[in-house]
Amino acid sequence: MPDKESSKRRPGPRDRGPVRRFFAKLGPGVITGAADDDPSGIATYSVAGASYGFSLLWTALVSFPLMAAVQLMCARLGMVSGLGLGAVIRRRYPRSVLWFACTLLVVANTVNIGADLGGMSEVMEMITGVRAFVWLPLFAGLIVVLLIWSSYRTIARIFKWLTLALLAYIISAFLAHPSWGQVLKATFVPRIEWSAGYLATFLGVLGTTISPYLFFWQAAQEVEEERASGKKTAASRRGATALELRAVRTDVVTGMAYSNIVMYFIILTAGATLYVSGQRDIGTARQAAEALRPLAGGAAYLLFAVGLLGIGMLGIPVLAGSAAYAVAEAMHWRGSLEDRPYISRKFYAVLAVAMLIGLGLNYARVSAVHMLFWSAVLNGALSAPLIVLVTLLTSDRTIMGDHVSSPLLRWLGWATAFAMGAATVAMLVAL
Repeated sequence: MPDKESSKRRPGPRDRGPVRRFFAKLGPGVITGAADDDPSGIATYSVAGASYGFSLLWTALVSFPLMAAVQLMCARLGMVSGLGLGAVIRRRYPRSVLWFACTLLVVANTVNIGADLGGMSEVMEMITGVRAFVWLPLFAGLIVVLLIWSSYRTIARIFKWLTLALLAYIISAFLAHPSWGQVLKATFVPRIEWSAGYLATFLGVLGTTISPYLFFWQAAQEVEEERASGKKTAASRRGATALELRAVRTDVVTGMAYSNIVMYFIILTAGATLYVSGQRDIGTARQAAEALRPLAGGAAYLLFAVGLLGIGMLGIPVLAGSAAYAVAEAMHWRGSLEDRPYISRKFYAVLAVAMLIGLGLNYARVSAVHMLFWSAVLNGALSAPLIVLVTLLTSDRTIMGDHVSSPLLRWLGWATAFAMGAATVAMLVAL
């Protein structure tokens, strides 16, 4: 597959300084990485820190190369093929494989949307005193309006700013005054417990870090970037230059590093406060934030709560959007956040239905604790087969041409699939 003759995007003008050139390359990768730390992820990391202290900090180092490799393969797949992940699976594999992948994605995403909406609304109730059930439709409506009536470029700019909300968790960790000697030891000396609770938490951490919806979103956003630059057909988007692929690598690796650093500091904050004080029974991000107030001070508590609201406004659209992209690509429908609703009615209908079902789970009084934590566990169990597909697709020369994954990327892809599958089996055996 020949390279394109001109650069489409991201590699900035050469007269910019090195810092400006670096930030000019950032886009879908950073947004995807930040969306990974959505409210259900924040709750899962808080559960990990509250239940096991610093003992799961090492997972940030282990998961980083794995998630970076998978997301980089998805980004390269979208850029080189000019198609989203669902569309590539549709063209390469039987429909049964495609619908298995889409079904498990939509189920997990819908539960995640419900969990995230519930988490945001509970935090708003904690801050304002207004019932969470009042905030639920307001958040859902605001997000649907943003996705349906804004252009992709506007959404991308808003999402980039929302990624800054995650800095609140890094600051909160320092306000918690942890024992840095213990932190360093737990970071570099892994400790594993053979218990159902520990293994479920470990799988939950992996599941919310390496999530199926991120695979579809990453590839779709590479395609959206190309559409926004004028490449409207798959043929015009096909291929990539070496410069473009380097820019994508910078974007993705930066985004995944940002995501894992935030994960690390959330576990650290919960371990330094909740675990130390004996408050091990934490089920939601709201409970974690409330418990922080007397332990780490009002500033840490407020930062934790505000950070969750900001990143929820990023994470939920990514969940709903990735479900819509997957179904539209599977059905061969027209679907893009750049399109007006009357042009891509079915795409936006899937997005709206996913939001409505997620909203309905909260009004049906499905336990927020179960939705927040087990949605992450479900993602962990469902990731392995999708990672296998991504690794196979990006190793296929009929799709990737000369840009097939390197041996290192392929090895990391298989290692990630094995790790996710093994963690799932271990948890089930330990139950």
